[in-house]
Amino acid sequence: MTDHSATFEAVRAGMIPAHIYNDKEIFELEKGRLFSRSWQFVAHESEIPDVGDYVVRRVLDDSFIVSRDSKGEVRAMFNMCLHRGMQVCRAEMGNASHFRCPYHGWSYRNDGRIIGLPFHQEAYGGEEGFAKKGQTLLPAPSIDSYNGLIFISLDPNAESLKDYLGDFAFYLDYYTKQSKGGLEMRGPQRWRIKANWKIGAENFAGDMYHTPQTHTSVVEIGLFREPKAEKRKDGNTYWAGNGGGTTYKLPPGSFEDSMRYVGYPDEMIERMKETWSPEQLKVIGENGFMVSAASIFPNISLVHNWPKVEEHSDEVLPFLTLRQWQPISENETEVLSWFVVDKDAPEEFKALSYKAYLMCFGSTGMFEQDDVENWVSLTNTAAGSMARRLHLNSRMGMKIDGSPVVPALGPDEFAGPGEAHVGYGEYNQRHLLERWVDYLEREPNEVDAVSIGGLVRGNVGGTTCDSPCGDATTEPTSNQEAVSR
Repeated sequence: MTDHSATFEAVRAGMIPAHIYNDKEIFELEKGRLFSRSWQFVAHESEIPDVGDYVVRRVLDDSFIVSRDSKGEVRAMFNMCLHRGMQVCRAEMGNASHFRCPYHGWSYRNDGRIIGLPFHQEAYGGEEGFAKKGQTLLPAPSIDSYNGLIFISLDPNAESLKDYLGDFAFYLDYYTKQSKGGLEMRGPQRWRIKANWKIGAENFAGDMYHTPQTHTSVVEIGLFREPKAEKRKDGNTYWAGNGGGTTYKLPPGSFEDSMRYVGYPDEMIERMKETWSPEQLKVIGENGFMVSAASIFPNISLVHNWPKVEEHSDEVLPFLTLRQWQPISENETEVLSWFVVDKDAPEEFKALSYKAYLMCFGSTGMFEQDDVENWVSLTNTAAGSMARRLHLNSRMGMKIDGSPVVPALGPDEFAGPGEAHVGYGEYNQRHLLERWVDYLEREPNEVDAVSIGGLVRGNVGGTTCDSPCGDATTEPTSNQEAVSR
């Protein structure tokens, strides 16, 4: 494999080798060293509210059944039959007490345990030939949740999700915990774009600089109250923990004034005041910043915005959306986009907020069309030989000596954790790509084999086996412990 050390060194200096946005070998590194270790969003608990509910989601090439089992616990199971490897569940979502493989009829409970094996005695000699008892669909190595967002990691030794998110959890609460009732998610809408996955993640993490150019028409048609897209420079970019985002600068006023300005009704504002911490309230009410777009490394983005929804009205209404940039190849991405709303919000608010989401960031949204045009062009251009000669300048906001053009905000100016800068800068894009390099520089994990009810010779899970290997317990194993209600 090519030595990529010079590429990684350039990225850390803020000079981005253009070919990383369309490079097959780089993509193979991402698959083996990044997506095999990082935490990946797979579902929200509101998508599987009842016993037996399930969705099927992917982490690159790996399909997982995310289900709520008969005990009400959430499980994530590799969607592959233990017999001949057929995909067990072929529906995208539904409700089932059992899953039955269509190839040979092996069936499994919704917690993954095998329950049916046709002609067990005749074909295998019963338990002596195949130890059915205790066998389960292969569980996701690690599973955890935050505010109902369910994540898995393919690394059994992954750090906790709480540690992985770090201080970004402070900002994630604005999107996912507006009341004690939590949130509900609709979707996902899904579509594919011929663009590299990193571009969208970077864009949402902190690219306020593109708004006055790419999205000028959205402002000119009067979709927003603000008269000019250039107002983005009055907000800030922040990075904390394993994520970062952007804010808008609000007009002077109290917390209540600020929330009304972006369209929230008083009953929702009161619940936010009861739910968020004093520091979270202070960022909006005293510092005057409202969160907008954000990204969690590597490939989750969120948006909070407030367009005009109804014709002949100057009133705005906010919407929230969460999206995942699911890599298909070095030059293609599947976008999964969910509408997000406070579970306790009034029904009329939910309906109008959904309309706002569709106008802006659904599959045919106005912002969506603007952005994708740029990303596809960038990806195509990055494929050629000339792109391998070019280092893109991603040092906005930083002088030649590495010092910031504008000093970071102090604690009296911004109550949130991490580092925040007012104005245009590529601080967050650099942070995101620095983490990308951190993962790609590490050697891939060694993966132990898993024996399914039979004789395996050699090293399995660190144990030399000359007899049937595997733990025939009656309950799912510890790394399959689930997210409780």
